[in-house]
Amino acid sequence: MRTSHDLELVHVTKRYAGGAVAVADVSHLFVGGRYVCLLGPSGCGKSSTLRMIAGHETVTEGQIVLAGKEVAQLPPAKRGTAMMFQSYALFPHLSVIDNVAFSLKMKGVDAVERRQEAGKLLELVDMTKLADRLPAQLSGGQQQRVALARALITKPQILLLDEPLSALDPFLRIRMRAELKKLQRELKISFLHVTHGQDEALALADEIVVMNAGKIEQAGPAREVFNAPTTEFVARFMGGHNVLSLPQGRFALRADDVRLATEGAEAVVTSVEYQGAHVALTARAAGDQEVLVLIPEAIFFSDPKYPGDAVRLAWDASRLHKLSA
Repeated sequence: MRTSHDLELVHVTKRYAGGAVAVADVSHLFVGGRYVCLLGPSGCGKSSTLRMIAGHETVTEGQIVLAGKEVAQLPPAKRGTAMMFQSYALFPHLSVIDNVAFSLKMKGVDAVERRQEAGKLLELVDMTKLADRLPAQLSGGQQQRVALARALITKPQILLLDEPLSALDPFLRIRMRAELKKLQRELKISFLHVTHGQDEALALADEIVVMNAGKIEQAGPAREVFNAPTTEFVARFMGGHNVLSLPQGRFALRADDVRLATEGAEAVVTSVEYQGAHVALTARAAGDQEVLVLIPEAIFFSDPKYPGDAVRLAWDASRLHKLSA
């Protein structure tokens, strides 16, 4: 069911001079009020798609429809979108509160009102106490909060985030993605977040849209995309899956559904990697197929295996997922 805040891409293509195609005839409906992650490797077209939605890239062909209105020909400020850039792009000479209030200043809002509005957003992102600092006096996570408040002050229908967590250290990245998810739920607006990190997408997204070579490979709820990949690309890119060639065709099989057994497919261990709660064991089976096995740490060390050891691999056939491509 469509809502008044839906975003729809209709046969959108982005072609650069010389004929290079970044986005190829993409059509997709982003239902309003959801956290959506555009996921894929570098060069897959996800950032180009985001920038076309924002108005920072022109659309070669197709339509971008937001809340029932075609916006592809509108300037960024008139689209109902706001974009948070990877670099945060804060003005170094302006205080935190003046950075947040800047877009309202450009619209002619008087100083008292715009600072009041900026103050509300700083409270939302827990930055009130640092309102008078300059960006250089802030940590990376604090700068991100300021950039987020600055984007939200325009009251967008959809917030666009281009790799917003990539500049943060791993610990802060996990903390900030929890804050982003909480904020999206509180605001009840759409967040469209570009990332190449599978873990990040799984942690954040109501819907994951996997892109490859300028096209959408698969889109759906995070759990569905992980558990039921439709193509070999998605199965391999999401990680945690094996792609097996069997007489009946090609199948995806989660690595934690494979077990070492006394009977099963013969294989030779090629690598063992300790990962804390699990040990990742890779073995080469018939047909030179590499099979990844995730074994609970305590079980593995009760009978450890080493590269060169012969093992047998088994799995429940009902856990095999047929791939379409």
